[in-house]
Amino acid sequence: MTYLIIILIAIPVILIIWQVSIYNGLVKLRNRYKNAFSQIDVQLKRRYDLIPNLVETAKGYMKHEKETLEAVINARNSAQQAEKEVAADPGNPEALKKLNQNEGALSGALTRFFALSESYPDLKANQNMMQISEELTSTENKIAFARQSFNDSVMHYNTNREKFPNIIFAGIYGFNEAALFELENPAEERKNVNVSFT
Repeated sequence: MTYLIIILIAIPVILIIWQVSIYNGLVKLRNRYKNAFSQIDVQLKRRYDLIPNLVETAKGYMKHEKETLEAVINARNSAQQAEKEVAADPGNPEALKKLNQNEGALSGALTRFFALSESYPDLKANQNMMQISEELTSTENKIAFARQSFNDSVMHYNTNREKFPNIIFAGIYGFNEAALFELENPAEERKNVNVSFT
């Protein structure tokens, strides 16, 4: 009789410990991908800070290209606003999709800017322009690495979230699927963009 009582008490305790373990594991993985996004956040902010300096340096040389310069700044501002929304909730797929679109538009505007700047030899030789371009290239590489780390963390979280029985508790406790940080136009991302003015 005492064994039966012990078993009846032990089973619910084991189930509770098991459920807490699943919950804590999902919390840990969610926090990992949020931390991984914070690394992207740092690099995107650096990129957004560099772009106005780039445009300001180019203004003196590219006086007749006001439309291109404004397009870069407008794309930067849109991407920066979308980034703030994702930073508030990195797991929000709609906010991440908006950031992906805005980052794609910014990359396109920068590509057009650098292509156009090739026709200004004095601008290409400007020391500030070369330094900012080098910093921007370095930042772009850091963003790519941080994005890969974020996507790896999201994949690990989503995989564990979808395993049985985790998926049952994930639904109960609001552990929603997280979205990957992918570019809108991955073919364009694979192209090497030459931002060197040397």
